[in-house]
Amino acid sequence: MKNKKEKTNAINLVKLGFVAIVLILLILLLTYFTPSLSTDLNNPLSTTFNSTLLVEDVLPEATKQFAVSSSTLKENELMPIKYTRDGNNLSPPLNWSSVPNETKSLAIIMYDPDAPSGVFYHWILYSIPKNVNSIPEGIQKNPITPYGYQGINSYNTLGYDGPSPPKGSTHRYIFLVLALDTELALGPNTYYSQVLNSTKGHIIAYAELTCLYRKD
Repeated sequence: MKNKKEKTNAINLVKLGFVAIVLILLILLLTYFTPSLSTDLNNPLSTTFNSTLLVEDVLPEATKQFAVSSSTLKENELMPIKYTRDGNNLSPPLNWSSVPNETKSLAIIMYDPDAPSGVFYHWILYSIPKNVNSIPEGIQKNPITPYGYQGINSYNTLGYDGPSPPKGSTHRYIFLVLALDTELALGPNTYYSQVLNSTKGHIIAYAELTCLYRKD
């Protein structure tokens, strides 16, 4: 009886040892392959694009600039509260001119370069037809709009999502209008990082408007 029990214990130990070996092998495999993936932290399903690309990485390739303005926003001045999370969270109106003739499509990016965690993207509107030269206030948070496709921002929400800086701090909010020499092969609901990555090598000109917001 004792021998039978000892034999059973030995078999169980062998089984446990085999399971331990399998687990160690799995851990080693995961450790080996994981670093090779380029993963966007805001989109755990996406591993095919460079999520570390910043807007500053793509702008230097542009050789021209054009003009963008707003009827409600002024350069280097505080933006109205209605365009922030403290207000109505509306997207502001923008209009631009003197886009290069070779433009095939446009994209709008709004970002905060002063966010504590790094560059924070509040809005991405892309695949804008080249003949569009303005957008109204308060574009609905739909993936497909009359002006182009809207993507996912750093809040992990669709469309425009306004400023909400830490209390007592003043942040810059930069609106960029990009003139591209191509039509992006992207559908709606695309993450901002993938859109930004797709514009690299295709920006022929850009327009820039910088506004401020402070939460007291």
